[in-house]
Amino acid sequence: MIQKASASQQTVSDRIADILAERIVSGELAPDAPLRQDHIAHEFGSSHVPVREAFQRLQAQGLAVSEPRRGMRVAPLDERSMREVVEIRAALEALALRHAARRLTPSQIERIEDAVVAGDQAQSFAEWEAANRSFHRELVAACRMPRLLAMLAELQLANSRFAFAATRSAGWQPRSNQDHRQILDALRRGAVDQAIALLGRHILTLERAGGLTEAPGR
Repeated sequence: MIQKASASQQTVSDRIADILAERIVSGELAPDAPLRQDHIAHEFGSSHVPVREAFQRLQAQGLAVSEPRRGMRVAPLDERSMREVVEIRAALEALALRHAARRLTPSQIERIEDAVVAGDQAQSFAEWEAANRSFHRELVAACRMPRLLAMLAELQLANSRFAFAATRSAGWQPRSNQDHRQILDALRRGAVDQAIALLGRHILTLERAGGLTEAPGR
């Protein structure tokens, strides 16, 4: 689910951060759960230095917080944070799509289509979320704005965490990716403004729903 560096590029701290992020996003590590440096260093057979570096990355991603007298903990989940993430993501992803749309090649359109099909065929929420993440990543990959793409990756990570939390509460049933297909169809027709409007509406649906229970419908 979480995009990782290749094995040759990963440092020990990268590996620890990626695995802990996966656990936090999926809910294996619950909100407010302690992140104990000694235990994590022991689990990964590392010194404390890469664990501290991993903690810094998790904090930057909004997945962990450091509190006086309580130490490092999994960040809480709350609707105010959800609304903030969704609104920022809607604005930035629309910007990225405006720059990406005119550069999309047939092979990139095909990868977007593959992600839509994978979402339609998903048999579990984890599969659906992986396809959803792939769709949004491929949609804007051609924008050639690495800082913007990095910010969007962090926001998508936060969105995924809200979605997993909602699924644990409300369950999940297979569903079609109608919004994704409409966005893709608009791009194929060269209707960039329509695709951007559809994308913004699609992302903001989570906020308009007014709660975490609607997250899987993104």
